[in-house]
Amino acid sequence: MISAFFIFNQKGEVLISRLYRTDFKRSIADVFRIQVVSNSDVRSPIITLGSTSFFHVRVNNLYVVCVTNIAKSYFGKVDEESVKNNFVLIYELIDEISDYGYPQNSEIDTLKSYITTESVISSAIAAEESSKITTQATGATSWRRGDVKYKKNEAFVDVVETVNLSMSAKGTVLRADVDGHIQMRAYLSGTPECKFGLNDKLVIDKNSQGGASDAVELDDCRFHQCVRLNEFDSTRTISFVPPDGEFELMRYRSTSNVKLPLRVIPTVNEIGTTQVSYNISVKANFGNKLSATNVVLRIPTPLNTTGVDCKVANGKAKYVPAENVVVWKIPRIQGGQECTFSATAGLTSTTTRQVWARPPIDVDFEVLMLTASGLIVRFLKVFEKSNYHSIKWVRYLTKASGSYQIRF
Repeated sequence: MISAFFIFNQKGEVLISRLYRTDFKRSIADVFRIQVVSNSDVRSPIITLGSTSFFHVRVNNLYVVCVTNIAKSYFGKVDEESVKNNFVLIYELIDEISDYGYPQNSEIDTLKSYITTESVISSAIAAEESSKITTQATGATSWRRGDVKYKKNEAFVDVVETVNLSMSAKGTVLRADVDGHIQMRAYLSGTPECKFGLNDKLVIDKNSQGGASDAVELDDCRFHQCVRLNEFDSTRTISFVPPDGEFELMRYRSTSNVKLPLRVIPTVNEIGTTQVSYNISVKANFGNKLSATNVVLRIPTPLNTTGVDCKVANGKAKYVPAENVVVWKIPRIQGGQECTFSATAGLTSTTTRQVWARPPIDVDFEVLMLTASGLIVRFLKVFEKSNYHSIKWVRYLTKASGSYQIRF
């Protein structure tokens, strides 16, 4: 399956990026830029670096790239030797993933249930396992076996949202949206029935329904195959028999009523041709009981910068000449708190003056127990015929990584 999609220009700059799964971070783009775009010796359209495979084609001056790592789940490194040693397994994967050229099942956990090797399953239990696999592949809940047992029954729910922001130099929001997914880890015995409730004021596909101004509006919702949506329209609840272990229950986008966790106000002035002055403030736009952690601001400097004198009251700031940025790291910002940064960059004189492009300021952060879209989990209930007691945990995380940009 595709875990990420990118479009690069010939300089290696990312024009379009989309992360479909959580097994990669956006920094994987740097690996492709360094190893492929900057390396004229690379000719193959398929490059495997470690456990990651890059599939790319070049169209005019653009690189269109897909990233995946399905092969590592079976035999780790992908090279000629591993292909020769596992050609039967590869043929089985090809036949299962694609049927007459049409994509079919690419979920790794399900594939592992009935595409195995001798090292994974012994012949002594092959007959028993074969019966269970047949039931799983053809039954009503093909994603779960009925003989799962745990001493302690627990269910963990993580609502993870990535905020994308593009703000103009005048403070106008050019783009603000949220890419979110609900990740669940189910360690529950038997075949439990779960009920999951979301906000009462929840609008799906705002073009077809009129929602209140304070409603949570979601676009492009995608659910795991285990989900039943019979009562979703009336009660905003979903029912499902969860797969065993970790899985992605739901993925969504939100483009309306997005709450921006951090407000960044930059004032940058060029003083003649020898200096640039910076005054930047960062304010946390949430309650004082919450806090933003791992806050990192990457503040661009002109190419002819010789040094930067930084002054900060919170965290540490350091000029990185190799990247032409000042990196300001703040371990924690409490809700309502404001942090300030001031600096002066010295410039060398050049024979021909070039206009500074002023790239945007990049901001990375994490805020626990907050959702930028406003999505909340009202309840999670577990029903099983043995009526055992289960423990449920719900956690929220809003973050930004390379997609929260402020121009100046």
